[in-house]
Order: sequence, then C-alpha cells, then structure tokens
Amino acid sequence: MLARMEGASTPPADRPPKPPWQPDPASIALLENGCGLLDRSFRGRLILKGSDAASLLHGQISNDIESLEVGKGCEAGLLTPKGKLLGIIRVLRTAEETYHLDTDRVSLQALFDTVRRAAVGHSAELEKATVETAQLSLVGPKADRIAGLSDLAGEHDSRAAMLGGSRVRMVLTAEGVDILCPTANAAGVKTALLAAGATEGDEAAAQYLRVQAGLPLYGVDLDESVIPQEADLNGRLVSFTKGCYVGQETVARLYYRGSPNRILRGLLLDDIVETGAPLLNPTTGKEVGRVGSVTAPIGDAATALALVRMEATPGTVLDAGGVEAEVIELPFPVLDSPSGAA
Repeated sequence: MLARMEGASTPPADRPPKPPWQPDPASIALLENGCGLLDRSFRGRLILKGSDAASLLHGQISNDIESLEVGKGCEAGLLTPKGKLLGIIRVLRTAEETYHLDTDRVSLQALFDTVRRAAVGHSAELEKATVETAQLSLVGPKADRIAGLSDLAGEHDSRAAMLGGSRVRMVLTAEGVDILCPTANAAGVKTALLAAGATEGDEAAAQYLRVQAGLPLYGVDLDESVIPQEADLNGRLVSFTKGCYVGQETVARLYYRGSPNRILRGLLLDDIVETGAPLLNPTTGKEVGRVGSVTAPIGDAATALALVRMEATPGTVLDAGGVEAEVIELPFPVLDSPSGAA
C-alpha cells in the first residue's frame, strides 16, 4: 500500500535561509569550536518498509543499498534516465526491512514519485515522514559528546536512543550528529540537548562552512542539468560495482570513457552577487557558468561555489554582473577565518 503526497498536511513552516548567507564571526566560531543546535526539520523525509524495500531502492538510486547493514547508511543520487541529478538522498537502514530516506525539500516530490512508481507490484510501503518527524542537527567538534554518541564510527551510522523523554534516532554526520524524533516531542529533545551543553546555532554559519569545504547544495548549486561527476560527487553518491539503476549508463560512460565539460569551483568575489548570476569570460563575453551558493560573513570576503566550464581554471578572473570573481580550487584555502581561528 502506497501513501500519497497529494493532499498531505501542511509542511513545516520553517525554511532554510536563502543565499547570500551573512553570518557573524561568533556564530561561525561556535560551529568550528563548540556545538551549535540547528533545526533542519525543513528537509524532506520518507520511510520505506517491506521485504522488497532494499531491492526496490537499489534499482532506483546510484549507490549500493542492498549491502547496507542495519544501523548503516549512505548517500545516493536520484537520477533521470540520462544520468542527471534529481536529488541527493540519504538512506539509513534502521531495521531489517525499514529504510529512512531524507533529501533537500526541493527533491522530495521527485523522490516520492520515483519510489511510488517503482513500488507497484512490490512488497513495499511508502510513508510520509516530513510533517510527522523533526530533524535536529548538532554541528561542531563537541557534537558527539553532547549527544552521548561514542559508539558509532562512520558517517551515516545510526542507532536508536532515548532523549528528552522521547525515542529518537541519532545519526553520525560529517558535521556532527543528527537527531530524528517525532515532531510532537521535538521541543523536549531540543531542551535536553541545550541542557547537555549545545548552544542555539545559526544555519547561515553552517552554510558558510559548507561552502568553504566545497560541498554543493542541491537546488542552489546543483539542478537536474548536472551529472554527478561534474560536481565531484561520484565518491559520495555512486557505486560502480552494483547492479543496474536508473541513469547508470550515462554515469558509467562518463566515468570510464570521458571527461566532464564542467567542474565545481570556488569563487572569490569582490562584492556580494545574486545566486544564479551568469559568469562571463571578460575577454570573449562567453558565459562559462553561473553563481551558486554565496556567503559573505560580516567583516570578511564574499565567496561562492559555481559549476564552470573546464577552461575557467583556478586563477581565472570572471565577470559576475560587473563584480570580479576569481576562480579558486576547492576546498577554499584555510587562511584567517572570520571567527579569528587560523
């Protein structure tokens, strides 16, 4: 039996802030040195259950789902038949026949529609979880200590726990720890995390750190014109040893026989520009890319991510609507951060 997205309850009102992100130095320092608590319930979440759940997912997304053990997870690409990205999906195997899926909100409908269509004739049940659950993120080097999570070793490892009087699932992330819980219990879980030593964080600061690390965001830096290799995402999203999946032919052909026409780069900007602004070669006037995520911490330089054509090599200065944009190899070099840390 399949749930339907149409007519669903009103989604959470909170949305992530849009670029340009302009955090203050103190909010960046918190995430670099301590532990900030962020509410990311705006992300989209689904639950897939059933004896065919693993094989169903395995054939629809780009990473190896069938090899995941309970308590393990991975990221994968949701692709078109031509290998273009419809979204980046985090898959957590939470029980023998149960998978928790979450993705950027802009990709939720495509994920739901894909799994719903593929599930016809399979023993699998798809459940909505965006409204029903909350996602709280601890970001920073002290996150695992505050969450009491010392027994997980790898990114996307997860386990059930009790926190703030609620049953939760804790997930180890590259940033720290995610906590998934029923929406009705989120306030109690948040109170418990703050009492354990977390401090309210700023999503803009987290976005700044993401950009500095060279990690693209779907819906801002990436869209359905992008093949994973163009954004250096093969290592995160793609298994080249698994069986067939939607979009495999294009992804494999580019990996084994070709090279992309574009690549993800950083931009050092002379001023703040709008996301989506065209990047022009000032000599030829040719468009070589568009600006993606833009960050401009208070008192520091503006930086951005962009998918640019291969000829826009590091050191090239492009025109972003009258603003100079120097192409930088990712990740950005660590010089003096706006937080004052070296």
